[in-house]
Amino acid sequence: MSRYSSTQSIIYVHVRINFVEAGLLIFLPICCLFIYRTNLPQIKVQLVNFFLFVATKERTGYIYYILTFGFLFWYGCLAGNGTALVLFLSPVPTFIRIWKKGSVEQYSPIPYVATLLNCMMWVLYGLPLVHPHSMLVITINGTGMLIQLTYVALFLVYSAGAARRKVSLLLAAEVAFVGAVAALVLALAHTHERRSMVVGILCVLFGTGMYAAPLSVMKMVIQTKSVEYMPLFLSLASLVNGICWTAYALIRFDLYITIPNGLGVLFALAQLLLYAIYYKNTQKIVEARKRKAGQVAMTEVVVDGSRASNNNNNGGSGTY
Repeated sequence: MSRYSSTQSIIYVHVRINFVEAGLLIFLPICCLFIYRTNLPQIKVQLVNFFLFVATKERTGYIYYILTFGFLFWYGCLAGNGTALVLFLSPVPTFIRIWKKGSVEQYSPIPYVATLLNCMMWVLYGLPLVHPHSMLVITINGTGMLIQLTYVALFLVYSAGAARRKVSLLLAAEVAFVGAVAALVLALAHTHERRSMVVGILCVLFGTGMYAAPLSVMKMVIQTKSVEYMPLFLSLASLVNGICWTAYALIRFDLYITIPNGLGVLFALAQLLLYAIYYKNTQKIVEARKRKAGQVAMTEVVVDGSRASNNNNNGGSGTY
């Protein structure tokens, strides 16, 4: 009986491994084709190096499959910059709400202004005159820059007074700062290595600032015990984007990308933790506000009805 059960388990494990192999045989060529068709030499070279590494190592069961699948999955995603695009588009529901209500309410512009500065700096970093062969960096951050400019413009339209002046000053300061950095780096640093180092260090600082920008919102969350004005999609997208770009940077051994995105993962986890802690309390606050608004509306209806009846009575007595 024991021999039969052991034989059955061996067959079961073997069938499971064959299913994994079959899945990889279908999935891996698709990923390889996707990566190879990007026409980026550095990705092709690293892809070849990876398969040489795998070919010279002993396959150790599921570890081999997990590493192979994980590498190609993350690299396939990053080749299209999908996760970063999701991060940049994640505030769309927030701005739809702002547009419908005609007001920015208690939303903070800091995360979007900080992300705009981060995108502008990475576009500068990816320029051929600064860091050649960085097309992936330029394309996604150029797209992100346009998206963030749209968000900031909406903040300018739907805010007023001191808030609008604050956003305008921050935007002008960022444009002036990036222009000054570009002029100084191109004029004073005469090699790609020096330019990459200077701009890369600044990108680390502002990339960290982009992920840390929601800290001001986190402070408000703790004070009000409500996550209403801390968008969940932005936190989730920050987490996924930080993980993906950290993996990408570790593969390329690029500290300038590793540091801000690694810290971004920690900041995003902190935001999600706050969301989990205060979500139920937020629902109670929102429901209480709706009930209060309903009571106020009902009171206004009763008062208006009383006034109308009084006017009718007065008018009626005057005709007799």
